[in-house]
Formats: sequence, structure tokens, C-alpha cells
Amino acid sequence: MNNLTITAVLILTTFSFKPIEKVKKEIKVASSKIVWKGYKVTGSHEGTIAIKSAFLTFEDEKLSGGEFVIDMTTISSTDLQGEFKGNLDGHLKSDDFFGVDTHPTAALIFKDVQAAGKNSYTVTGDLTIKGKTNPVIFSVSLYGNKATATLKVDRSKFDVRYGSKSFFDGLKDKAINDEFDLVADLEF
Repeated sequence: MNNLTITAVLILTTFSFKPIEKVKKEIKVASSKIVWKGYKVTGSHEGTIAIKSAFLTFEDEKLSGGEFVIDMTTISSTDLQGEFKGNLDGHLKSDDFFGVDTHPTAALIFKDVQAAGKNSYTVTGDLTIKGKTNPVIFSVSLYGNKATATLKVDRSKFDVRYGSKSFFDGLKDKAINDEFDLVADLEF
């Protein structure tokens, strides 16, 4: 090969590979929310919990990662009022459940993101609650500058024991399901 051919090949090779553009988009915590729903033999309760900080990462406009820090001190029920609401909110914050005095935050770190359809992804991440980290798999859907994530969490894996048949026998109609749902509506 002559020098002109080598130069042409180098120029074409250099300009034909576009670097992957990685973009970090901060979640607007004031306009985003997380709704939780827990189930028991005799019914269910639901409420909200605030995002302390979060971001999603995109590579070539496709979701590739993310991290969330959740403010556990904000956990509250939305289906009760007055004394009943105060009692449940206090109990959820106590050591029986999430122990927010000792563990004021929870975290979710995306480990693997796979496309599951148009604007839809399956994410494997590490969820940390009460200082315990376990893998979770959940779905994320994107719509412009908004995203929705849905996941089921098995509280027994995070040492949240109160009313759990995984830890206590004979609870009958006092049992609370180990799995609870989280739905995050996000804006970035």
C-alpha cells in the first residue's frame, strides 16, 4: 500500500466511528413521585415516598443506567386519615418496618438494562433497604421526558419482618404479604 491509500483508510476509519454519547439526566424530584402498595389478608394500604436524588443515564438515546436515593423518612399512607394515618405512618417508620432513624435512605442502582420493546426496558438492579442489598428486576417505560417504573419488592429479603409469615407462624388474618408494589412516575 502506498502512503495515500494508508492515509485514506485512516481518515475513513477515524470518521466512520462515532463515539457513543452518554448523557446523564437528573430526575426532577419535585414533579416525580413513588407510590407504594402493601397487601394483607384483610385488605391493603397505599401511600407515597419521596425521591431524595436520582438520575437516568442514556447512551445514544437509549436507557443504559440509573441511580436513585429514596428518602425513607417521608414514607406515608394516603388511604387513611387522622389517628389511623398517624399510627400507620409511625409504625412504617419504626424498627418493625423500615427503621428510618437508623436507615433514613434506601437506594437503587441499575446494573443491567435490556430493551424489551419500543421505549420499554427490563432492568436488573441492586436495591438497598435497611442496609441490606438484594437484586431486583423491574420494568421501565419511557415517554419523552417522562418514565414509569414498576417493581415488586420482597420485604423479607430486607429484614422487614413485622407480620410476615416468612418469620412468624400463626398470624392468620394478621399476616401482611411479603411483597409490596412500587410505581414510580418520573420526570427528567
